[in-house]
This record gives sequence, structure tokens and C-alpha cells, in this order.
Amino acid sequence: MDIQRHVKYEEELDKSFLEEIKVASGAEDIDRCIQCGTCSSSCPMSVYMDSPPRKIIAMVKNGFKEEALKSFTIWLCSSCYTCQVRCPAKIEITEVMYALKRKAIEEKVYPSNFPIPVLDREMSNLIKKYGRNSELWLILRLYLKSKNPLGLLKMAPLGLKLMKTGRMSLKKEAIKNRNQLKKLLEYLKEEA
Repeated sequence: MDIQRHVKYEEELDKSFLEEIKVASGAEDIDRCIQCGTCSSSCPMSVYMDSPPRKIIAMVKNGFKEEALKSFTIWLCSSCYTCQVRCPAKIEITEVMYALKRKAIEEKVYPSNFPIPVLDREMSNLIKKYGRNSELWLILRLYLKSKNPLGLLKMAPLGLKLMKTGRMSLKKEAIKNRNQLKKLLEYLKEEA
């Protein structure tokens, strides 16, 4: 792995990034992080991460927006809450990771063909349209939109077993009053 170093000057940092993530995550206490490393040493996924959770929190606190949003760490967080439970400063680290994922999706700063943002977008679209998620249609959209249709072939035996046992249906499930959902979503969009 080739490590490239880039010096970032203070004027290049996003000074509003910390406040933005505080609001998006509800974790108003991010600045209390003492960089003890408890989160990183507790995380079962940290061995696979490019930057441990401790470093991501430091990036957020110091305005390294681009680096935090482009990090694979935010996508590898398994939401097990171990870091959050063990944090001596009681920082809601998992909520920060969720906020960073949402921000990366919003700004389209994620690896191409990466399945998690595609899954998020497609599930949101299904729920907006039908008020419910239909697993079969979500999986179909995921594999087709992430440009991995051959992955569907690998999943076919499992899909057939789930259909035989009634755990997955071919029909698109929907709520009865979709217009009411549409109005609610429009209202929420206006309020935001």
C-alpha cells in the first residue's frame, strides 16, 4: 500500500464541519473526546479500517471533512455500539458514524459500486414509493445498480429457499394510504 502524504493548511479545513456533524448526529459532546483510544481498541472492525474511530473523531473535531467522508472506516462500522458503551467521555460514536455515512451519501463521496450507499438509496426509494421495503426487490435493485448482476446468481439458491418457506415474497408490498405518506414526507422535507 502506497502512503501519500498531503499537508493541509488551516485555511483548507472546514471549520463548520464539527457543528454540522454535531447537529446531524445529535452527539453534542464530540469535543469532549480525549483521544484515549478506547473506541479504537474496543472496535471489532478496527483491524480492517483505514483510520480507527479515534482518528475519525479527531478529523471531525479539527475540520478534516474530506478525509473523514472518504474514509472506509465509516462504512465498516458495524453499529455494535461497543465503542460508545466503553467511551469514558460518553460520546455517541456510532451516531457520529451514521451522520458521516449520511453526509458522504449526500455529497456523493463514496467509492463507486460500493454497495452500502446504493442499498441506502434504493431502500429509501422503495419506502418513499410504497411505504414498505420488499426484500426481493431491494436485493434486485442493489445488485443491478451496483453493477454486479452476477452476484444475483450466487444469491439465487438462498432466495429460492426463502421463497419456499414464505420468508420472502415476489410481490411488492405497500401500505394502504400512500398519499398520506407522500404528504408526510413532503412536510418533513419542508421543515428541514
